[in-house]
Amino acid sequence: MKRIVFMTFTVLALTSCCNAPKDEAPWIVDRFDDIKVIRYEVPEFEHLPLNEKVLIYYLAEAAKCGWDILYDQNFEYNLAVRRTLETVYTNYAGDRTTAEWLALEKYLKKVWFANGIHHHYSNDKFVPEFSEGYLLDVIETIPEDKFGELNTLREEVCKAIFDPNLYKTKLNQRAGDDLLLTSSSNYYKNVSQAEAESFYAGMAAADAGNPCPISYGLNSQLVKDDSGIHERVWKVGGMYSAALEKIIYWLEKAEAVAAEPQKTNIAALISYYKTGDLKEFDRYNIGWVKDTVSNVDFINGFIEDYGDVLGRKAAWEANVNFMDKAACHRTEVISDNAQWFEDHSPINPAYRKPEVKGVSAKVITVAMLGGDCFPATPIGINLPNADWIRKEHGSKSVTIDNITYAYDKAAQGNGFSEEFVLRAEDRERMKKYGKLADDLHTDLHECLGHGSGQLAQGVKGGELRSYGSTLEEARADLFGLYYLGDEKMVELGLIPSLDVAKAGYAKYLMNGMMTQLARVELGKNVEESHMRNRKLISEWCYERGKADNVIELVKENGKTYVVVNDFDKLRALFGELLYEVQRIKSEGDYEAGKALVEQYAVKVDPVLHKEVLDRYAALGIEPYGGFVNPEYELVEQDGKVVDVKISYPANYVEQMLHYAKNYSFLPNRN
Repeated sequence: MKRIVFMTFTVLALTSCCNAPKDEAPWIVDRFDDIKVIRYEVPEFEHLPLNEKVLIYYLAEAAKCGWDILYDQNFEYNLAVRRTLETVYTNYAGDRTTAEWLALEKYLKKVWFANGIHHHYSNDKFVPEFSEGYLLDVIETIPEDKFGELNTLREEVCKAIFDPNLYKTKLNQRAGDDLLLTSSSNYYKNVSQAEAESFYAGMAAADAGNPCPISYGLNSQLVKDDSGIHERVWKVGGMYSAALEKIIYWLEKAEAVAAEPQKTNIAALISYYKTGDLKEFDRYNIGWVKDTVSNVDFINGFIEDYGDVLGRKAAWEANVNFMDKAACHRTEVISDNAQWFEDHSPINPAYRKPEVKGVSAKVITVAMLGGDCFPATPIGINLPNADWIRKEHGSKSVTIDNITYAYDKAAQGNGFSEEFVLRAEDRERMKKYGKLADDLHTDLHECLGHGSGQLAQGVKGGELRSYGSTLEEARADLFGLYYLGDEKMVELGLIPSLDVAKAGYAKYLMNGMMTQLARVELGKNVEESHMRNRKLISEWCYERGKADNVIELVKENGKTYVVVNDFDKLRALFGELLYEVQRIKSEGDYEAGKALVEQYAVKVDPVLHKEVLDRYAALGIEPYGGFVNPEYELVEQDGKVVDVKISYPANYVEQMLHYAKNYSFLPNRN
């Protein structure tokens, strides 16, 4: 749970205050529903040494080979649905201009974007705008042999798409429900919440006292059948074997051209995929976090547990990148001063780390996205997740600069600032310092926020259960917000003045209280953990600051605006809330964490919600953004690789169909 999610701040990047003329052609490649698909560039790739280009090529191929895994993790019939619709799309010879065909095309695009039939942020099942009868009629026009084994899953596919009473949500976090039996993700099969919690409690008890506790359940599906409750491990010879074998093929090629210590780290990852042994994954993570010298770096594995309500199962993801050396100065300064930030954190001194170890941070240029990082991607990542590794060996943080740049370019001149920011002085500060505030908050969140603090003796780290992700993101966000407004940032030369913090604070509160609601369907609660985090912080500060009018909801010309009246008092409130959230995490106080989230992070004012949706609709701004990947090609001469060419596809559908044809290795149902 150590990442800035798909657009924690990209909603702000999408609402850039630039006033340049709108020029979408080079950046926007597709627009549909609530989504904008963007092309990102990989600057300086051409100037990398040949061995690094080749390493990126191999790692990029490995990243694409896991494409199917996340679909299946999200829902057991996702692959069958996707492939049925892809077969229809590529073979239908009828009229492609009708309303129902265009609705089917849009639905398929949404499935690709979300890696399944549930929205990538709200987790709600998509509602098709075409009928079951239309789909079946179209299928009848296509030869049966084009569908192959999909013919036997036709009924299940139609139920998944069209039955409104089945598979309603991928991830249910509603208090009081059995969170497993009411969620549609494929991490558990026929297992109740109580049974799963008991199963893993037994494993944890057997591991009691281990200073290096295993992340039990991270890489498996938990199943209940006639033989009882057991795990299907994601490994070669186990679940997802066909895709993992292809990933290993390219990782072995990468290992052959990598230098130490990366060569050893890749070998550890290959061993983990082959054996499913979580101790091998720990070995890989320790080596990875210690490697601060390799220019090319990557993430490949079952990493983040946001998609599991119990916080155990990890989604497969991949990210290939290299250092943006010119932009790394600010992260180096932050890393070098990590102990100062920890020592001055406004939390109980008992929960500060007496010695901050192994903190490293860098700004990167991403070269390939995969799995849970694609098409929507985080803009910052901090890993590894295991608390004991972070305590003993440190953590590594990245901020993805070419992604935030692409968001900014795609958002120029969209009119958001004029619509949602009331005061001219706030608009001017956001225009001047908004990008810097976003970047620094991401750096602080990832580099220090997630790595700060420590657990009380006897606390394992999983006690907060379904509220853990929201509270962990709140903790990291609060750390970043608090220090963004510290004079130390000016002293270190990271910001010219505290006006940068004022720009960041105004944007954050506006987003947390209002504009992020554009991502929520009218009448729904906030479900996604990062959105809950931002709402929790904003609403808590609004309520606690009422007596001093710290934050104000201003009505003007029938429109609502969020206005910060006292930035110093707001920063103090960030510190107070950080104190409490750190206490909750350090002590594993489930009841206090639950109360905080349920009171401030979930419920939505329907009147304000409708207003935000209407104002967004008038602007024509899509609240979500994601990407197409670049393509790489080996250039050979006399049997030797002499270069790697990069190109930038500008067609979302073509790239998805290309991946479906060349990187889809799992059976229709796993």
